[in-house]
Amino acid sequence: MTEQRHPDIEIYVKDRSIEQIEQWLDAIGDSLQKSVDQGLVHEYRLEINGSRVPVMIHEKVAGKAWFSVWFKQNPTDWPQDLDCAKAASEAMATQIRCIAGGWNDGDEPDEYWKVENGQQEKIVWRT
Repeated sequence: MTEQRHPDIEIYVKDRSIEQIEQWLDAIGDSLQKSVDQGLVHEYRLEINGSRVPVMIHEKVAGKAWFSVWFKQNPTDWPQDLDCAKAASEAMATQIRCIAGGWNDGDEPDEYWKVENGQQEKIVWRT
């Protein structure tokens, strides 16, 4: 049985700058345009696979080291958050985390995938 495609994608990026994340976004899409820049919140329009996707980046979401990167729609090549996390970890050479389950009743809300150096493991991440 194949896993269900996620309607949106969210990953957490450790120890990278906003500029490094923007470079990665620019590399995976056809064009990247910043639409909002308010303190620790940045919004973009990413042209990817023929679609314009709103992307939101929040700085310092879990301590100073972590950025949230949220693709509000998912026309990407990644069926799920974990697929994106693997690609982002490899491209930015850093640890990436993403939710392990869905948002269904009974799912452990603090269970995440930790992806780093080509390895992945489930962890409990209480932020």
